Amino acid sequence: MADRPFGVLFLCTGNSCRSIMAECLLNALGQGRFRAFSAGSYPTGAVNPIALDLLRRRGHPTEGLGSKSWDQFAGPDAPAMDLIVTVCDNAAGEVCPVWPGRPASAHWGFPDPATFQGSESETRAFFEQVYGQIEARLKHFVEQSEGVQDPAGLIEVVQDMAAAETP
Repeated sequence: MADRPFGVLFLCTGNSCRSIMAECLLNALGQGRFRAFSAGSYPTGAVNPIALDLLRRRGHPTEGLGSKSWDQFAGPDAPAMDLIVTVCDNAAGEVCPVWPGRPASAHWGFPDPATFQGSESETRAFFEQVYGQIEARLKHFVEQSEGVQDPAGLIEVVQDMAAAETP
């Protein structure tokens, strides 16, 4: 294992649902090999209450979760990142800050549950569906990165995953 956990930052525009779910999931699935964070280009200022409820029901700690700006991860005192992952198409198209250490980047787009329109039960079901998609992607990522010792190996895993998804 690397001398420190791999740092992964999940980005979304509002940092209220998808990036928060990805942060919680990778911290759980990574079993100490990863240290995940999340942020947004235009943070909403609050985590979506349905996302928080889902995370709690799934056994994830939610204390300290918050919608925050990606700027706090772009400074010299920010935690070291090895990988930046955008989880929404809007954030993927934005001009990102220059990240310290020049980490690898990937785009894993997921539908936005915060914009879903339907009844409360339909909305909760959609949140569960998106959570399941994020969980499946991160399980695959964690499995594929088993034995990776350095950031270069992590980059190779991300590139292999992208190549496998290209039609």
